[in-house]
Amino acid sequence: MPDLLDAIHERRSVRKYLSRQVPSELVEDVLVAAGWAPSAHNSQPWRFIVLADASVKRRLADAMGDAWAADLAKDGAKVDAKMREERVEAFANAPVLILACSTMDGLRKFPDEKRQMCERDLAMQSLGAAMQNLLLAAHAEGLGACWFCAPGFCKETVRKVLRIPEAVEPEAFVALGYPAEKPSTPTKKALSEYCFVDIWGRAFG
Repeated sequence: MPDLLDAIHERRSVRKYLSRQVPSELVEDVLVAAGWAPSAHNSQPWRFIVLADASVKRRLADAMGDAWAADLAKDGAKVDAKMREERVEAFANAPVLILACSTMDGLRKFPDEKRQMCERDLAMQSLGAAMQNLLLAAHAEGLGACWFCAPGFCKETVRKVLRIPEAVEPEAFVALGYPAEKPSTPTKKALSEYCFVDIWGRAFG
């Protein structure tokens, strides 16, 4: 247990990586760890796509960069070339990109939208648990990783570039590599700010 708690406390979001290649067996190890996460109805509604080819990562990053700039343009904001390239490089230069996707396969089907949306919420919760397993396993293997939500904002772009089937939804990236930085410890809320327990004599509101 102390080792697990240490890993939870020490893990950081690493965005800069060495050019060193990540062995395929380590990538497989972290994905196996992800698959051991709990899930609603044991549906295991996660699908992962591993991107290591430089040309594929660049093509996807460029397409996402265009989608991002187009979204901002709708809000009347301009994206200069440097800003766009910085966004693109964050994904294109990661040694490994793992695209985390969700699927409703294995989850229950209801005739009404309300309950069906609840099932989708269960899929998202399950995927989040799998991604946390993945991040902790990467840390344990000496790798740096960072969770990026960007694919969720341009799902159709990601789907088109990678030819992802309709039953699978792109949700997030985990960038993976050997760390080239040591991020500082982030500020976290105190337990008393986010946990309310009767024995402590506190209540919501």
